[in-house]
Amino acid sequence: MSAVYINSASCISVQDTLNENILQNLHPENSSNILKAIEPIYKEFIPPAMIRRMSKTVKMSSVASHYALKEAGIEQPDAIIVGTGMGCSQDSEKFLKNVIDNHEEFLTPTFFIQSTHNTVAGQIALGLQCHAYNFTYVNTSSSLEFSLLDAQLQINDGEAENVLAGSTDEQTDRIMELYLLNNTIKKETDLPADYLNSTTNGVIWGEGASFFVVGKDKTENSYAKLKNIQINNKVELNEAQDFIRNFLAQNSLSTGDVDAVILGFSGDADSDIYYTKAMDIFPDSAQLYYKHLSGEFNTASGFSTFIACHILKEQHIPEIMMINSQKKDNLNNVLLYNHLGGNDHSLVLLERV
Repeated sequence: MSAVYINSASCISVQDTLNENILQNLHPENSSNILKAIEPIYKEFIPPAMIRRMSKTVKMSSVASHYALKEAGIEQPDAIIVGTGMGCSQDSEKFLKNVIDNHEEFLTPTFFIQSTHNTVAGQIALGLQCHAYNFTYVNTSSSLEFSLLDAQLQINDGEAENVLAGSTDEQTDRIMELYLLNNTIKKETDLPADYLNSTTNGVIWGEGASFFVVGKDKTENSYAKLKNIQINNKVELNEAQDFIRNFLAQNSLSTGDVDAVILGFSGDADSDIYYTKAMDIFPDSAQLYYKHLSGEFNTASGFSTFIACHILKEQHIPEIMMINSQKKDNLNNVLLYNHLGGNDHSLVLLERV
């Protein structure tokens, strides 16, 4: 499959990622077990009457996609592809509460209509009056990777030249309560979290939306070349290194050709051992981590892809992300490795343009 280009990148996250000098203004977050995204002033982008009817994930995605399209100079993408793990959770909760409170009678359909996972892609298309290919992937932690893979396929097959692809996930009070009860989220007593050498289970939960314009051709704004993506639902711990090596071999690379590897250390002792295994085969690469900046959530890899794009474009690695002391004069190949709780492993290979 031919490589495509990431021609713009936009992100709403726990960090102030909509402003300039992003790599210089990253701050770790490890003392709270639930992190909220820094949201823009929505009324500057969305009519007030519409804002009231939009869930947080729809609002974040509308603004992030607006920035991505504007940066790429694209008014109408040839496709809109969105990945999400939890979808419009707020409206889903409102609908279910309505069902219970009204004893399953006299229900208004609004919350149900807006609770479906493809609401985000649909709302973006409605805002743009875009009638092109519109698709949503719901594949937990590899939702963004499936969206990018589909974008690459659309371009390679000649179906599209510029694709808006992105990911989004929001928090809701009830789901956060459930995650605390089943120990998905760290207990208060386990804070502050040690992301790299954790002895406790559970993660710090975040949220956010990341959008990219993936194009057939390189432009003056291009961030990176999207070389290849590999997704595996299950990888045994003793297979992790071969999983990575085989992927690199498919792209005519060895581990020594990777200038920086970005690992999804989440502070969960049980599942982070995959990343520890991966570190062993990259002794000469810059080893980075990022979830102390974004929190863990289904599409946290959107944040790492956004940061990787800036690292390649600016040729600068933030100190706050470094695990080891390896520094490269030229950053040409960046590998992203992510999973969620030991499942849905993904590898994304980006190359400097």
